[in-house]
Amino acid sequence: MLHALDTGIIALYFAVSLAICLYYSRRAGRSTEEFFLSGRRLPWWIAGTAMVATTFAADTPLAVTELVAEKGIAGNWLWWNMVAGSVLTVFFFAKLWRRAGIMTDVEFIEIRYSGRPAAFLRGFKALYLGVFMNCVIMGWVNVALAEILGVIFAFDEVYILYTVMACMLLVGAYSAVAGQWGVAVTDFFQFIIAMTGCIVLAVLVLDMPAVGGIAGLKAALPPSVFSFFPGVGSVGSYAAQGIMSISFSAILAHMAVQWWASWYPGAEPGGGGYVAQKMMAARDERHSLLATMWFSIAHYALRPWPWIIVALASLVLYPDLPADGKKTGFILAMKDCLPPGLLGLVVAAFLAAYMSTISTHLNWGSSYLINDFYRRFIVRDANERHYVVASRLSTIVLVVISSLLILVIKSISGAWAFIIECGAGLGLVLILRWYWWRVNAWSEIAAMIAPFAGFILARYALGVAFPESLFFIVAFTTAIWLAATFLSGPTDRGTLEAFYRRVHPGGAGWKRVRDAAGIPDEGPSLLGLGANWLIGILLVYLSLFAIGNIVFGEYREGLLLSAAAIFLFALLAWRIGKSGEHAA
Repeated sequence: MLHALDTGIIALYFAVSLAICLYYSRRAGRSTEEFFLSGRRLPWWIAGTAMVATTFAADTPLAVTELVAEKGIAGNWLWWNMVAGSVLTVFFFAKLWRRAGIMTDVEFIEIRYSGRPAAFLRGFKALYLGVFMNCVIMGWVNVALAEILGVIFAFDEVYILYTVMACMLLVGAYSAVAGQWGVAVTDFFQFIIAMTGCIVLAVLVLDMPAVGGIAGLKAALPPSVFSFFPGVGSVGSYAAQGIMSISFSAILAHMAVQWWASWYPGAEPGGGGYVAQKMMAARDERHSLLATMWFSIAHYALRPWPWIIVALASLVLYPDLPADGKKTGFILAMKDCLPPGLLGLVVAAFLAAYMSTISTHLNWGSSYLINDFYRRFIVRDANERHYVVASRLSTIVLVVISSLLILVIKSISGAWAFIIECGAGLGLVLILRWYWWRVNAWSEIAAMIAPFAGFILARYALGVAFPESLFFIVAFTTAIWLAATFLSGPTDRGTLEAFYRRVHPGGAGWKRVRDAAGIPDEGPSLLGLGANWLIGILLVYLSLFAIGNIVFGEYREGLLLSAAAIFLFALLAWRIGKSGEHAA
Protein backbone atom coordinates (compact mmCIF):
# COMPACT_ATOMS: atom_id res chain seq x y z
CA MET A 1 0.00 0.00 0.00
CA LEU A 2 1.06 3.58 -0.59
CA HIS A 3 2.29 5.78 2.26
CA ALA A 4 0.06 8.71 3.21
CA LEU A 5 2.68 11.07 1.72
CA ASP A 6 2.49 9.23 -1.61
CA THR A 7 -1.30 9.43 -1.60
CA GLY A 8 -1.13 13.17 -0.90
CA ILE A 9 1.24 13.79 -3.82
CA ILE A 10 -0.99 11.82 -6.20
CA ALA A 11 -4.07 13.69 -4.95
CA LEU A 12 -2.30 17.03 -5.48
CA TYR A 13 -1.40 16.01 -9.03
CA PHE A 14 -5.06 15.18 -9.79
CA ALA A 15 -6.22 18.45 -8.25
CA VAL A 16 -3.88 20.58 -10.39
CA SER A 17 -4.77 18.68 -13.58
CA LEU A 18 -8.49 19.05 -12.99
CA ALA A 19 -8.12 22.74 -12.08
CA ILE A 20 -6.41 23.43 -15.41
CA CYS A 21 -9.17 21.67 -17.32
CA LEU A 22 -11.96 23.46 -15.45
CA TYR A 23 -10.25 26.78 -16.15
CA TYR A 24 -10.50 26.19 -19.91
CA SER A 25 -13.95 24.59 -19.93
CA ARG A 26 -15.92 27.71 -20.87
CA ARG A 27 -13.61 28.54 -23.77
CA ALA A 28 -13.94 24.98 -25.13
CA GLY A 29 -17.71 25.28 -25.34
CA ARG A 30 -17.71 28.23 -27.75
CA SER A 31 -17.22 26.28 -30.98
CA THR A 32 -15.72 23.13 -32.45
CA GLU A 33 -12.70 25.17 -33.55
CA GLU A 34 -12.09 26.07 -29.92
CA PHE A 35 -12.87 22.52 -28.75
CA PHE A 36 -10.56 20.78 -31.24
CA LEU A 37 -7.99 23.45 -32.23
CA SER A 38 -7.78 25.93 -29.33
CA GLY A 39 -9.03 28.65 -31.68
CA ARG A 40 -5.74 28.19 -33.61
CA ARG A 41 -3.82 30.12 -30.95
CA LEU A 42 -1.45 27.56 -29.37
CA PRO A 43 2.14 28.84 -28.93
CA TRP A 44 4.85 26.53 -30.25
CA TRP A 45 6.21 25.56 -26.85
CA ILE A 46 2.82 24.31 -25.65
CA ALA A 47 1.93 22.66 -28.97
CA GLY A 48 5.31 20.92 -29.28
CA THR A 49 5.44 19.78 -25.67
CA ALA A 50 1.88 18.49 -25.94
CA MET A 51 3.00 16.36 -28.91
CA VAL A 52 5.83 14.92 -26.82
CA ALA A 53 3.54 14.33 -23.85
CA THR A 54 1.10 12.41 -26.03
CA THR A 55 3.81 10.05 -27.26
CA PHE A 56 5.07 9.66 -23.67
CA ALA A 57 2.41 7.24 -22.49
CA ALA A 58 2.40 4.77 -19.62
CA ASP A 59 3.28 2.09 -22.18
CA THR A 60 6.41 3.67 -23.66
CA PRO A 61 8.85 3.09 -20.75
CA LEU A 62 7.60 -0.51 -20.53
CA ALA A 63 7.94 -1.03 -24.29
CA VAL A 64 11.47 0.41 -24.22
CA THR A 65 12.27 -1.98 -21.36
CA GLU A 66 11.06 -4.87 -23.53
CA LEU A 67 13.24 -3.71 -26.43
CA VAL A 68 16.34 -3.25 -24.26
CA ALA A 69 15.82 -6.65 -22.61
CA GLU A 70 15.55 -8.35 -26.01
CA LYS A 71 18.19 -6.50 -28.04
CA GLY A 72 20.10 -4.07 -25.85
CA ILE A 73 20.04 -0.30 -26.33
CA ALA A 74 20.18 -0.83 -30.10
CA GLY A 75 16.69 -2.33 -29.93
CA ASN A 76 15.40 1.23 -29.81
CA TRP A 77 16.05 1.57 -33.54
CA LEU A 78 12.50 0.23 -33.86
CA TRP A 79 11.48 3.85 -33.22
CA TRP A 80 14.74 5.82 -33.49
CA ASN A 81 14.59 5.26 -37.25
CA MET A 82 11.52 7.53 -37.35
CA VAL A 83 13.68 10.65 -36.84
CA ALA A 84 13.91 11.10 -40.61
CA GLY A 85 10.14 11.13 -41.01
CA SER A 86 9.63 13.45 -38.05
CA VAL A 87 12.13 16.00 -39.35
CA LEU A 88 10.64 15.66 -42.84
CA THR A 89 7.37 16.90 -41.33
CA VAL A 90 9.15 19.91 -39.81
CA PHE A 91 10.39 21.34 -43.08
CA PHE A 92 8.14 19.91 -45.79
CA PHE A 93 4.73 19.77 -44.13
CA ALA A 94 4.36 21.78 -40.90
CA LYS A 95 3.67 25.11 -42.62
CA LEU A 96 1.45 23.48 -45.23
CA TRP A 97 -0.79 21.89 -42.57
CA ARG A 98 -1.23 25.26 -40.86
CA ARG A 99 -1.81 27.01 -44.18
CA ALA A 100 -4.51 24.55 -45.24
CA GLY A 101 -6.93 26.04 -42.70
CA ILE A 102 -8.73 22.75 -41.98
CA MET A 103 -9.84 21.18 -38.71
CA THR A 104 -8.49 17.62 -39.13
CA ASP A 105 -6.03 15.85 -41.39
CA VAL A 106 -8.95 13.70 -42.61
CA GLU A 107 -10.74 16.85 -43.82
CA PHE A 108 -7.65 17.37 -46.03
CA ILE A 109 -8.94 14.55 -48.24
CA GLU A 110 -11.80 16.59 -49.67
CA ILE A 111 -9.70 19.68 -50.39
CA ARG A 112 -7.10 17.54 -52.19
CA TYR A 113 -9.27 14.91 -53.94
CA SER A 114 -12.67 15.11 -55.62
CA GLY A 115 -15.88 13.17 -56.15
CA ARG A 116 -17.44 10.21 -54.39
CA PRO A 117 -14.12 8.38 -53.81
CA ALA A 118 -12.91 11.38 -51.78
CA ALA A 119 -16.12 11.49 -49.75
CA PHE A 120 -15.94 7.73 -49.11
CA LEU A 121 -12.29 7.93 -48.09
CA ARG A 122 -12.96 10.77 -45.67
CA GLY A 123 -15.81 8.92 -43.97
CA PHE A 124 -13.92 5.63 -43.90
CA LYS A 125 -10.76 7.15 -42.40
CA ALA A 126 -12.80 9.03 -39.82
CA LEU A 127 -14.16 5.73 -38.50
CA TYR A 128 -11.08 3.57 -39.14
CA LEU A 129 -8.62 5.97 -37.51
CA GLY A 130 -10.97 7.68 -35.08
CA VAL A 131 -12.49 4.48 -33.66
CA PHE A 132 -10.58 1.30 -34.60
CA MET A 133 -6.95 2.42 -34.72
CA ASN A 134 -7.37 5.08 -32.04
CA CYS A 135 -8.97 2.64 -29.61
CA VAL A 136 -6.26 0.02 -30.27
CA ILE A 137 -3.66 2.63 -29.31
CA MET A 138 -5.54 3.65 -26.16
CA GLY A 139 -6.12 -0.04 -25.42
CA TRP A 140 -2.42 -0.82 -25.25
CA VAL A 141 -1.87 2.27 -23.09
CA ASN A 142 -4.51 0.85 -20.77
CA VAL A 143 -2.62 -2.48 -20.75
CA ALA A 144 0.47 -0.63 -19.51
CA LEU A 145 -1.49 1.12 -16.77
CA ALA A 146 -3.03 -2.21 -15.75
CA GLU A 147 0.42 -3.79 -15.45
CA ILE A 148 1.66 -0.91 -13.32
CA LEU A 149 -1.35 -1.12 -11.02
CA GLY A 150 -1.11 -4.90 -10.83
CA VAL A 151 2.55 -4.94 -9.79
CA ILE A 152 2.57 -1.95 -7.43
CA PHE A 153 -0.75 -2.59 -5.70
CA ALA A 154 -1.19 -6.34 -6.30
CA PHE A 155 -4.71 -5.83 -7.61
CA ASP A 156 -6.58 -8.79 -9.08
CA GLU A 157 -7.67 -8.68 -12.74
CA VAL A 158 -11.29 -7.68 -12.07
CA TYR A 159 -10.28 -4.81 -9.81
CA ILE A 160 -7.65 -3.72 -12.32
CA LEU A 161 -10.29 -3.53 -15.05
CA TYR A 162 -12.55 -1.43 -12.85
CA THR A 163 -9.67 0.86 -11.88
CA VAL A 164 -8.59 1.39 -15.49
CA MET A 165 -12.20 2.09 -16.45
CA ALA A 166 -12.36 4.66 -13.65
CA CYS A 167 -9.16 6.34 -14.87
CA MET A 168 -10.49 6.37 -18.44
CA LEU A 169 -13.78 7.92 -17.30
CA LEU A 170 -11.90 10.59 -15.36
CA VAL A 171 -9.73 11.48 -18.34
CA GLY A 172 -12.73 11.30 -20.65
CA ALA A 173 -14.68 13.65 -18.41
CA TYR A 174 -12.02 16.34 -18.29
CA SER A 175 -11.24 15.95 -22.00
CA ALA A 176 -14.91 16.38 -22.81
CA VAL A 177 -15.13 19.47 -20.61
CA ALA A 178 -11.82 21.20 -21.38
CA GLY A 179 -11.34 20.79 -25.13
CA GLN A 180 -7.98 21.26 -26.83
CA TRP A 181 -6.80 24.23 -24.74
CA GLY A 182 -7.29 22.29 -21.52
CA VAL A 183 -5.83 19.11 -23.00
CA ALA A 184 -2.73 20.89 -24.39
CA VAL A 185 -1.96 22.90 -21.26
CA THR A 186 -2.56 19.87 -19.05
CA ASP A 187 -0.27 17.85 -21.34
CA PHE A 188 2.43 20.48 -20.79
CA PHE A 189 2.08 20.19 -17.01
CA GLN A 190 1.87 16.41 -17.13
CA PHE A 191 5.00 16.11 -19.30
CA ILE A 192 7.03 18.01 -16.69
CA ILE A 193 5.73 15.68 -13.96
CA ALA A 194 6.34 12.56 -16.06
CA MET A 195 9.92 13.46 -17.01
CA THR A 196 10.79 14.56 -13.47
CA GLY A 197 9.50 11.27 -12.08
CA CYS A 198 11.44 9.15 -14.57
CA ILE A 199 14.68 11.07 -13.98
CA VAL A 200 14.30 10.66 -10.21
CA LEU A 201 13.66 6.94 -10.67
CA ALA A 202 16.73 6.54 -12.91
CA VAL A 203 18.99 8.29 -10.39
CA LEU A 204 17.73 6.25 -7.43
CA VAL A 205 17.89 2.94 -9.30
CA LEU A 206 21.53 3.61 -10.17
CA ASP A 207 22.22 4.23 -6.47
CA MET A 208 20.97 0.76 -5.50
CA PRO A 209 23.89 -1.32 -4.07
CA ALA A 210 23.05 -4.19 -6.42
CA VAL A 211 23.45 -1.87 -9.39
CA GLY A 212 26.39 0.25 -8.29
CA GLY A 213 25.91 3.20 -10.62
CA ILE A 214 26.91 3.34 -14.28
CA ALA A 215 30.18 1.56 -13.51
CA GLY A 216 28.27 -1.27 -11.86
CA LEU A 217 25.94 -1.59 -14.85
CA LYS A 218 28.88 -1.81 -17.23
CA ALA A 219 30.51 -4.45 -15.10
CA ALA A 220 27.34 -6.54 -14.78
CA LEU A 221 26.19 -6.50 -18.41
CA PRO A 222 28.03 -7.39 -21.64
CA PRO A 223 29.53 -4.39 -23.50
CA SER A 224 27.42 -5.07 -26.57
CA VAL A 225 24.26 -4.35 -24.57
CA PHE A 226 25.41 -0.71 -24.34
CA SER A 227 26.07 -0.28 -28.06
CA PHE A 228 23.96 2.42 -29.66
CA PHE A 229 24.20 0.59 -32.97
CA PRO A 230 23.19 -2.99 -33.76
CA GLY A 231 25.64 -5.81 -34.18
CA VAL A 232 25.12 -9.19 -35.76
CA GLY A 233 24.10 -12.37 -33.90
CA SER A 234 23.85 -12.75 -30.12
CA VAL A 235 25.02 -10.24 -27.53
CA GLY A 236 27.79 -12.13 -25.86
CA SER A 237 27.05 -14.53 -23.03
CA TYR A 238 23.86 -12.64 -22.24
CA ALA A 239 22.22 -14.35 -25.22
CA ALA A 240 21.37 -17.18 -22.84
CA GLN A 241 18.84 -14.82 -21.23
CA GLY A 242 17.25 -14.03 -24.56
CA ILE A 243 19.03 -10.79 -25.50
CA MET A 244 19.79 -10.81 -29.22
CA SER A 245 21.20 -8.13 -31.48
CA ILE A 246 19.30 -6.76 -34.46
CA SER A 247 20.05 -8.53 -37.73
CA PHE A 248 21.38 -6.58 -40.70
CA SER A 249 18.14 -7.15 -42.61
CA ALA A 250 16.13 -5.84 -39.65
CA ILE A 251 18.13 -2.65 -39.30
CA LEU A 252 17.91 -2.16 -43.07
CA ALA A 253 14.13 -2.50 -42.85
CA HIS A 254 13.97 0.08 -40.06
CA MET A 255 16.38 2.62 -41.56
CA ALA A 256 15.71 2.29 -45.28
CA VAL A 257 12.00 1.48 -45.38
CA GLN A 258 9.98 1.95 -42.19
CA TRP A 259 10.38 5.69 -41.58
CA TRP A 260 8.92 6.76 -44.93
CA ALA A 261 6.70 3.81 -45.81
CA SER A 262 4.74 3.00 -42.65
CA TRP A 263 1.92 4.86 -40.97
CA TYR A 264 2.43 5.07 -37.24
CA PRO A 265 0.64 7.40 -34.77
CA GLY A 266 2.85 10.34 -33.88
CA ALA A 267 5.29 9.52 -36.69
CA GLU A 268 3.09 9.60 -39.79
CA PRO A 269 5.05 10.36 -42.97
CA GLY A 270 3.91 13.81 -43.99
CA GLY A 271 2.50 14.52 -40.56
CA GLY A 272 -1.00 13.59 -39.56
CA GLY A 273 -3.14 12.53 -36.62
CA TYR A 274 -2.68 14.43 -33.36
CA VAL A 275 0.63 15.88 -34.62
CA ALA A 276 -1.23 17.54 -37.51
CA GLN A 277 -3.92 18.62 -35.05
CA LYS A 278 -1.34 20.47 -32.97
CA MET A 279 0.24 22.01 -36.10
CA MET A 280 -3.17 23.26 -37.25
CA ALA A 281 -3.84 24.61 -33.75
CA ALA A 282 -0.60 26.63 -33.71
CA ARG A 283 -0.71 30.43 -33.83
CA ASP A 284 0.79 30.67 -37.29
CA GLU A 285 3.10 28.85 -39.69
CA ARG A 286 6.22 29.82 -37.75
CA HIS A 287 4.81 28.37 -34.53
CA SER A 288 3.80 25.22 -36.42
CA LEU A 289 7.36 24.70 -37.66
CA LEU A 290 8.95 25.44 -34.27
CA ALA A 291 6.50 23.14 -32.47
CA THR A 292 7.38 20.16 -34.67
CA MET A 293 11.12 20.88 -34.44
CA TRP A 294 10.93 20.99 -30.63
CA PHE A 295 8.87 17.80 -30.69
CA SER A 296 11.51 16.01 -32.83
CA ILE A 297 14.35 16.96 -30.49
CA ALA A 298 12.53 16.31 -27.22
CA HIS A 299 10.85 13.10 -28.39
CA TYR A 300 13.96 11.35 -29.68
CA ALA A 301 16.93 12.97 -27.92
CA LEU A 302 15.72 13.96 -24.43
CA ARG A 303 13.10 11.43 -23.33
CA PRO A 304 14.55 7.93 -23.73
CA TRP A 305 17.64 7.94 -21.51
CA PRO A 306 15.94 7.70 -18.08
CA TRP A 307 13.87 4.81 -19.42
CA ILE A 308 16.94 3.06 -20.85
CA ILE A 309 18.87 3.41 -17.57
CA VAL A 310 16.01 1.86 -15.58
CA ALA A 311 15.60 -0.88 -18.21
CA LEU A 312 19.30 -1.80 -17.98
CA ALA A 313 19.24 -1.72 -14.18
CA SER A 314 16.17 -3.98 -14.16
CA LEU A 315 18.21 -6.64 -16.04
CA VAL A 316 20.64 -6.62 -13.13
CA LEU A 317 18.06 -6.39 -10.35
CA TYR A 318 15.63 -8.97 -11.79
CA PRO A 319 17.62 -11.39 -13.97
CA ASP A 320 15.13 -14.21 -13.52
CA LEU A 321 12.12 -12.51 -15.06
CA PRO A 322 10.70 -14.55 -17.96
CA ALA A 323 11.29 -13.31 -21.49
CA ASP A 324 7.69 -12.21 -21.89
CA GLY A 325 7.72 -10.39 -18.55
CA LYS A 326 10.90 -8.32 -18.82
CA LYS A 327 8.92 -5.08 -19.11
CA THR A 328 7.66 -5.51 -15.56
CA GLY A 329 11.23 -4.91 -14.40
CA PHE A 330 10.58 -1.19 -14.82
CA ILE A 331 7.56 -1.38 -12.52
CA LEU A 332 9.35 -3.55 -9.96
CA ALA A 333 12.16 -0.97 -9.87
CA MET A 334 9.57 1.68 -9.02
CA LYS A 335 8.12 -0.45 -6.25
CA ASP A 336 11.41 -1.60 -4.72
CA CYS A 337 13.73 1.39 -5.13
CA LEU A 338 11.62 4.40 -4.23
CA PRO A 339 11.04 5.63 -0.67
CA PRO A 340 7.71 7.12 0.50
CA GLY A 341 7.00 10.42 -1.20
CA LEU A 342 9.15 9.67 -4.22
CA LEU A 343 7.07 6.59 -5.00
CA GLY A 344 4.02 8.83 -5.04
CA LEU A 345 5.84 11.24 -7.36
CA VAL A 346 6.74 8.48 -9.83
CA VAL A 347 3.24 6.96 -9.69
CA ALA A 348 1.92 10.46 -10.41
CA ALA A 349 4.42 10.65 -13.26
CA PHE A 350 3.02 7.49 -14.83
CA LEU A 351 -0.51 8.71 -14.32
CA ALA A 352 0.53 11.96 -16.00
CA ALA A 353 2.03 10.06 -18.93
CA TYR A 354 -1.12 7.96 -19.19
CA MET A 355 -3.55 10.86 -18.94
CA SER A 356 -1.69 13.10 -21.38
CA THR A 357 -1.80 10.39 -24.04
CA ILE A 358 -5.40 9.36 -23.47
CA SER A 359 -6.75 12.93 -23.34
CA THR A 360 -5.14 13.86 -26.66
CA HIS A 361 -6.31 10.65 -28.34
CA LEU A 362 -9.84 11.20 -27.10
CA ASN A 363 -9.92 14.76 -28.41
CA TRP A 364 -8.28 13.73 -31.70
CA GLY A 365 -10.56 10.73 -32.26
CA SER A 366 -13.63 12.78 -31.42
CA SER A 367 -12.59 15.41 -33.97
CA TYR A 368 -12.71 12.73 -36.69
CA LEU A 369 -16.06 11.37 -35.58
CA ILE A 370 -17.74 14.77 -35.40
CA ASN A 371 -16.03 16.89 -38.07
CA ASP A 372 -15.45 14.19 -40.68
CA PHE A 373 -18.34 11.79 -40.18
CA TYR A 374 -21.22 13.16 -38.11
CA ARG A 375 -21.06 16.74 -39.41
CA ARG A 376 -20.12 15.74 -42.94
CA PHE A 377 -22.57 12.90 -43.53
CA ILE A 378 -25.30 12.86 -40.85
CA VAL A 379 -26.19 16.30 -39.42
CA ARG A 380 -24.82 19.02 -41.66
CA ASP A 381 -26.57 22.24 -40.63
CA ALA A 382 -26.74 22.28 -36.84
CA ASN A 383 -25.32 25.12 -34.72
CA GLU A 384 -21.93 25.03 -33.03
CA ARG A 385 -23.40 24.25 -29.63
CA HIS A 386 -24.95 21.07 -31.05
CA TYR A 387 -21.60 19.89 -32.42
CA VAL A 388 -19.76 20.67 -29.18
CA VAL A 389 -22.29 18.55 -27.23
CA ALA A 390 -21.91 15.76 -29.82
CA SER A 391 -18.12 16.01 -29.46
CA ARG A 392 -18.35 15.54 -25.72
CA LEU A 393 -20.65 12.53 -26.07
CA SER A 394 -18.38 10.91 -28.68
CA THR A 395 -15.46 11.31 -26.27
CA ILE A 396 -17.26 9.15 -23.70
CA VAL A 397 -18.07 6.51 -26.35
CA LEU A 398 -14.36 6.24 -27.17
CA VAL A 399 -13.62 5.86 -23.45
CA VAL A 400 -15.83 2.79 -23.18
CA ILE A 401 -14.55 1.05 -26.33
CA SER A 402 -10.85 1.55 -25.59
CA SER A 403 -11.27 0.42 -21.97
CA LEU A 404 -12.68 -2.94 -23.05
CA LEU A 405 -9.70 -3.62 -25.33
CA ILE A 406 -7.56 -4.28 -22.26
CA LEU A 407 -9.07 -7.78 -22.37
CA VAL A 408 -7.53 -8.66 -25.75
CA ILE A 409 -4.24 -6.72 -26.04
CA LYS A 410 -1.38 -8.56 -24.36
CA SER A 411 1.94 -7.33 -25.79
CA ILE A 412 2.81 -3.64 -25.95
CA SER A 413 5.75 -3.90 -28.36
CA GLY A 414 3.76 -6.50 -30.31
CA ALA A 415 1.02 -3.90 -30.78
CA TRP A 416 3.66 -1.48 -32.08
CA ALA A 417 4.75 -4.01 -34.71
CA PHE A 418 1.15 -4.76 -35.71
CA ILE A 419 0.38 -1.07 -36.29
CA ILE A 420 3.57 -0.57 -38.34
CA GLU A 421 2.93 -3.62 -40.55
CA CYS A 422 -0.71 -2.74 -41.20
CA GLY A 423 0.31 0.73 -42.39
CA ALA A 424 3.33 -0.35 -44.43
CA GLY A 425 3.33 1.27 -47.87
CA LEU A 426 0.78 3.95 -47.03
CA GLY A 427 3.45 6.46 -46.04
CA LEU A 428 4.64 7.20 -49.57
CA VAL A 429 1.13 8.20 -50.63
CA LEU A 430 0.80 10.49 -47.60
CA ILE A 431 4.03 12.22 -48.66
CA LEU A 432 3.42 12.42 -52.40
CA ARG A 433 -0.18 13.65 -52.19
CA TRP A 434 1.22 17.06 -51.23
CA TYR A 435 3.82 17.19 -54.02
CA TRP A 436 2.45 15.19 -56.98
CA TRP A 437 -0.83 16.14 -58.61
CA ARG A 438 -1.49 12.66 -60.04
CA VAL A 439 -2.08 11.01 -56.64
CA ASN A 440 -5.84 10.66 -56.19
CA ALA A 441 -8.37 9.25 -53.73
CA TRP A 442 -8.07 5.75 -55.20
CA SER A 443 -4.32 5.86 -54.55
CA GLU A 444 -4.91 6.38 -50.85
CA ILE A 445 -7.78 3.89 -50.64
CA ALA A 446 -5.63 1.19 -52.24
CA ALA A 447 -2.66 2.06 -50.01
CA MET A 448 -4.81 1.67 -46.89
CA ILE A 449 -6.28 -1.71 -47.84
CA ALA A 450 -3.28 -3.41 -49.51
CA PRO A 451 -1.06 -3.65 -46.37
CA PHE A 452 -3.55 -5.99 -44.69
CA ALA A 453 -3.37 -8.39 -47.64
CA GLY A 454 0.40 -7.98 -47.75
CA PHE A 455 0.63 -8.68 -44.02
CA ILE A 456 -1.33 -11.94 -44.39
CA LEU A 457 0.77 -13.06 -47.37
CA ALA A 458 4.06 -12.18 -45.67
CA ARG A 459 3.19 -13.78 -42.37
CA TYR A 460 1.30 -16.90 -43.41
CA ALA A 461 2.27 -17.63 -47.04
CA LEU A 462 5.93 -16.58 -46.98
CA GLY A 463 6.60 -17.04 -43.26
CA VAL A 464 8.35 -13.68 -42.94
CA ALA A 465 8.08 -11.87 -39.59
CA PHE A 466 8.48 -8.21 -38.61
CA PRO A 467 10.55 -6.19 -39.47
CA GLU A 468 11.78 -8.12 -42.53
CA SER A 469 8.12 -8.40 -43.59
CA LEU A 470 8.21 -4.67 -44.36
CA PHE A 471 10.18 -5.29 -47.57
CA PHE A 472 7.43 -7.44 -49.03
CA ILE A 473 4.45 -5.50 -47.64
CA VAL A 474 5.78 -2.14 -48.83
CA ALA A 475 6.63 -3.45 -52.32
CA PHE A 476 3.23 -5.14 -52.57
CA THR A 477 1.35 -2.05 -51.37
CA THR A 478 3.31 0.30 -53.64
CA ALA A 479 2.55 -1.81 -56.70
CA ILE A 480 -1.16 -1.88 -55.79
CA TRP A 481 -1.56 1.86 -55.20
CA LEU A 482 0.43 2.83 -58.30
CA ALA A 483 -1.78 0.55 -60.39
CA ALA A 484 -4.88 2.08 -58.80
CA THR A 485 -3.57 5.57 -59.53
CA PHE A 486 -3.01 5.06 -63.26
CA LEU A 487 -6.07 2.89 -63.81
CA SER A 488 -8.33 5.60 -62.36
CA GLY A 489 -8.86 9.15 -63.51
CA PRO A 490 -7.04 12.09 -61.92
CA THR A 491 -8.56 14.46 -59.39
CA ASP A 492 -10.85 17.11 -60.85
CA ARG A 493 -8.74 19.95 -62.29
CA GLY A 494 -10.66 22.64 -60.41
CA THR A 495 -9.98 20.86 -57.12
CA LEU A 496 -6.28 20.57 -57.95
CA GLU A 497 -5.97 24.25 -58.85
CA ALA A 498 -7.87 25.35 -55.73
CA PHE A 499 -5.67 23.14 -53.55
CA TYR A 500 -2.47 24.50 -55.07
CA ARG A 501 -3.58 28.11 -54.69
CA ARG A 502 -4.49 27.39 -51.07
CA VAL A 503 -1.26 25.76 -49.83
CA HIS A 504 1.42 26.52 -52.50
CA PRO A 505 3.46 23.35 -51.94
CA GLY A 506 5.73 24.01 -54.93
CA GLY A 507 7.89 21.47 -56.73
CA ALA A 508 8.04 19.88 -60.16
CA GLY A 509 5.20 17.51 -59.31
CA TRP A 510 2.71 20.40 -59.72
CA LYS A 511 4.19 21.92 -62.89
CA ARG A 512 1.44 20.56 -65.15
CA VAL A 513 -1.29 22.04 -62.95
CA ARG A 514 0.52 25.37 -62.56
CA ASP A 515 1.14 25.74 -66.29
CA ALA A 516 -2.47 24.89 -67.20
CA ALA A 517 -3.84 27.41 -64.70
CA GLY A 518 -1.21 30.09 -65.24
CA ILE A 519 -0.12 29.96 -61.59
CA PRO A 520 3.43 31.19 -60.88
CA ASP A 521 5.72 28.84 -58.96
CA GLU A 522 5.88 30.64 -55.61
CA GLY A 523 6.51 27.54 -53.52
CA PRO A 524 9.69 27.01 -51.50
CA SER A 525 12.86 25.52 -52.94
CA LEU A 526 12.58 21.79 -52.36
CA LEU A 527 16.37 21.48 -52.53
CA GLY A 528 16.70 24.03 -49.75
CA LEU A 529 14.11 22.21 -47.66
CA GLY A 530 15.95 18.95 -48.34
CA ALA A 531 19.21 20.45 -47.05
CA ASN A 532 17.43 21.64 -43.88
CA TRP A 533 15.95 18.16 -43.49
CA LEU A 534 19.37 16.47 -43.62
CA ILE A 535 20.83 18.98 -41.16
CA GLY A 536 17.85 18.46 -38.86
CA ILE A 537 18.28 14.67 -38.91
CA LEU A 538 21.95 14.99 -37.99
CA LEU A 539 21.07 17.48 -35.26
CA VAL A 540 18.59 15.11 -33.60
CA TYR A 541 20.84 12.05 -33.81
CA LEU A 542 23.91 13.95 -32.57
CA SER A 543 21.86 15.28 -29.65
CA LEU A 544 20.57 11.77 -28.88
CA PHE A 545 24.02 10.19 -28.83
CA ALA A 546 25.68 13.17 -27.12
CA ILE A 547 23.31 12.82 -24.16
CA GLY A 548 23.73 9.03 -24.20
CA ASN A 549 27.52 9.23 -24.09
CA ILE A 550 27.44 11.73 -21.23
CA VAL A 551 24.97 9.56 -19.29
CA PHE A 552 27.28 6.55 -19.60
CA GLY A 553 30.39 8.48 -18.60
CA GLU A 554 31.93 8.82 -22.06
CA TYR A 555 32.47 12.54 -21.56
CA ARG A 556 34.95 13.18 -24.35
CA GLU A 557 32.70 11.69 -27.02
CA GLY A 558 29.64 13.32 -25.45
CA LEU A 559 31.15 16.80 -25.45
CA LEU A 560 32.39 16.47 -29.03
CA LEU A 561 28.96 15.36 -30.19
CA SER A 562 27.37 18.18 -28.18
CA ALA A 563 29.61 20.74 -29.88
CA ALA A 564 28.69 19.34 -33.29
CA ALA A 565 24.98 19.46 -32.38
CA ILE A 566 25.26 23.09 -31.24
CA PHE A 567 26.99 23.99 -34.53
CA LEU A 568 24.25 22.30 -36.56
CA PHE A 569 21.57 24.03 -34.50
CA ALA A 570 23.13 27.41 -35.22
CA LEU A 571 23.51 26.55 -38.92
CA LEU A 572 19.90 25.45 -39.16
CA ALA A 573 18.63 28.57 -37.37
CA TRP A 574 20.64 30.72 -39.80
CA ARG A 575 19.32 28.85 -42.85
CA ILE A 576 15.72 29.08 -41.66
CA GLY A 577 16.05 32.79 -40.99
CA LYS A 578 17.79 33.45 -44.31
CA SER A 579 15.13 31.59 -46.32
CA GLY A 580 12.27 33.43 -44.65
CA GLU A 581 10.88 30.32 -42.93
CA HIS A 582 10.40 32.48 -39.85
CA ALA A 583 7.66 34.44 -41.53
CA ALA A 584 4.04 33.47 -41.14
